Amino acid sequence: MPITKTTTRPDVNARRVINGADADVIQLHPMKHTFAWDAYNAGNANHWLPTEITMMSDIEQLRNGRLTEDEIKALKTVLGFFTTADSIAANNVVLAMYKHISSPECRMYLLRQAYEEAIHTHAYQYIVESLGLDGGEIFNMYREVDGIYSKADFILSFNEGIFDPEFKTGTFENDQKFLENLCVFSLILEGIFFYSSFAVMFGFQRQNKMVGAAEQIQYIMRDETQHLNFGIKLINTIKEEQPELWTPEFQQHIVDLVRQAAELEYKFAAEVFPRGIFGMNAEGFRQYIEHIADRRLQRVGLPPQFNVENPFPWMSEAIDLTKEKNFFETRVTEYQTGGTLNWD
Repeated sequence: MPITKTTTRPDVNARRVINGADADVIQLHPMKHTFAWDAYNAGNANHWLPTEITMMSDIEQLRNGRLTEDEIKALKTVLGFFTTADSIAANNVVLAMYKHISSPECRMYLLRQAYEEAIHTHAYQYIVESLGLDGGEIFNMYREVDGIYSKADFILSFNEGIFDPEFKTGTFENDQKFLENLCVFSLILEGIFFYSSFAVMFGFQRQNKMVGAAEQIQYIMRDETQHLNFGIKLINTIKEEQPELWTPEFQQHIVDLVRQAAELEYKFAAEVFPRGIFGMNAEGFRQYIEHIADRRLQRVGLPPQFNVENPFPWMSEAIDLTKEKNFFETRVTEYQTGGTLNWD
């Protein structure tokens, strides 16, 4: 991208999430989208690494037969989904979103988010290796397990246009295509597909099983919730900056996609819980998925579709990271040292 020499400073009020001036992408100050800078600083304050968390209890439980066959199946299946989902998320951030977003402060957070996706993949590898699971089996499940394949295929189908080297924002059609990708990526992948698998892991945690793995998933959930919040802010900011994109037809399209995604998640839950574990079963997850889907729709101004209560109220406890945690008896860590996270 060539740089034009000028003595005129850009108007910060003209800055946009997409379709901003080319020069703006490298001029961080003055800022317009301060929510992105706040998210970047919160991400730095919440830094963690999987190797800080001991897996000794998990290893002992698995070796000594403390997990049933159904529990092992559930553990492997959610790990198989997580490994795929975070790779898809990383690719979308690095290969699609970053290229087309013209706000430098938003780009700063995307760089932090991309690094966090790498940490998450590191965590899955650490869990798999620590437990002596077959890494080839876990990391290849997206090709072999229908429930995971269907969700991955659904998400990737919306990346085709955005990943095209010739794709550029700046037209009504392409701007809507970008916004569609952002809605699918944020509301569905990070906002719905991740959350049922989070609930599975916290089901283990409530039984005092797989506590090391569950703790890592807890930190991953904290990161992903921040990613979700940022994505929703991007969607709502684009709506404000380019309201012509948010047509009634487009709104109904997003609602329809969320309903379709919920159906895919029901099928995934049935594979995870063929008979149910920890008092949870596929039907309970159906209600939880519908509850989460409604929450995502409402946060971008769309009407709820299911109007059901949360069947897993204990999930609010699982996402509470305000308690002290002593890693290896040497380090008391309060990861939320800056900012306040909104778990909705």
